[in-house]
Amino acid sequence: MTPNELMQKAIQAMQQSYSPYSHYRVGAALLSRDGRVFTGCNIENAAYSPTVCAERCAFFKAVSAGVRDFEAIAVVGSREGGEPTGAPPCGVCRQVMAEFCDADSFKIYLMGKSGEIVCHTLGELLPSGFGKGNLG
Repeated sequence: MTPNELMQKAIQAMQQSYSPYSHYRVGAALLSRDGRVFTGCNIENAAYSPTVCAERCAFFKAVSAGVRDFEAIAVVGSREGGEPTGAPPCGVCRQVMAEFCDADSFKIYLMGKSGEIVCHTLGELLPSGFGKGNLG
């Protein structure tokens, strides 16, 4: 699957966002190594802390389906009624990615300011991240 195709799936997932408080919709499309795609959207809650990000939604769907090996994720966001833009994963989402993905090879696709797709590795977005290796 191309980065463009994965980003289109993230844009479609963004349409399912439940974001009545921030009015900022986020969609994610997670590509497993076996070619399956798991999508997610942000789901807000009036109590705020139960809110879940699109990236974690996609990861939790995949892991609950028994998938643990991932290649890439595309993430996109927009204000309600606005055009899709870049939406870098928050720190908590980056930490979830670190649990299941290799920092040097897992790709994170974001939409650039001009609509182009920008690619980062997890290691670039989470340098010196805490992981299984830190637990001895």
